Amino acid sequence: MMEGIRGEEPVSELCRREGIDASVYYRWLKDFMEAGKQRLRGDVLREARSDEVKALKGENARLKQLVADYALDLMALKKSLLAER
Repeated sequence: MMEGIRGEEPVSELCRREGIDASVYYRWLKDFMEAGKQRLRGDVLREARSDEVKALKGENARLKQLVADYALDLMALKKSLLAER
């Protein structure tokens, strides 16, 4: 497809080689260009796959636990320092 967009190869030859009708090529080209315009405008949010969501939720939980552990350590350190005075 990119060969046709860049003008490196005639669309008719590209379609013949790939075994698709020219109308299919031009529909794909239109969809591709529209998606690009939307992306540049920032109109499109990518749908996250379920495995990505699970991984991010797991990482989020791990980081929350890490912050909680550090907060407890910090509180214990502060208490021990205050007790020494």
